[in-house]
Amino acid sequence: MQGYGETDHGMLAIQGENTTSKEKAMRNFLLLVLGLFLATAPAALAAAPADVAQSPSCRYCGMDREKFSHSRMLIAYEDGSTTATCSLHCAAVELANAIDKIPVTLRVADYDSKELIDAETAVWVLGGAKKGVMTAKAKWAFASKESAERFIKANGGAIVGFDEAIKASYEDMYQDTKTIRENRKMRRLKQQ
Repeated sequence: MQGYGETDHGMLAIQGENTTSKEKAMRNFLLLVLGLFLATAPAALAAAPADVAQSPSCRYCGMDREKFSHSRMLIAYEDGSTTATCSLHCAAVELANAIDKIPVTLRVADYDSKELIDAETAVWVLGGAKKGVMTAKAKWAFASKESAERFIKANGGAIVGFDEAIKASYEDMYQDTKTIRENRKMRRLKQQ
């Protein structure tokens, strides 16, 4: 026995009967819209930050700043120019090369959120088991001391200030640059 029920739009329909072609078309349309939304939502949510979209690769090493969005830096100078790098290592190279330019902001990605924060007030972690970017001795920035301590608990390292972190970058520069050159030479040889 068939019963009567109310449709979503207030009309009576016999339960168990096929829906009208108009209802089928509407349902298919809504499913298509939902499918498109679900397919594009992850891409929209994962869109590159504005600084990465503007400068997708590091000025010095050419590395993908989106891939290394957890360590990227952005330096803004008094003259209005900016330089985007993949890491503190490459930012140190920039600051040494641009000795006559006055930096007004040094921004670094918070390791956890990947949001740019003030590099000079960030909580830095020096060293630890996690491989660094462009360096043997890792240098990571965090927005909070609690986040840095959680990272240290899992990966080791020590909390330092910005001055200590950038000083370590300059101290490590020779060995890091030598290692980078050797690694690139080996890659070129493998490609031949």
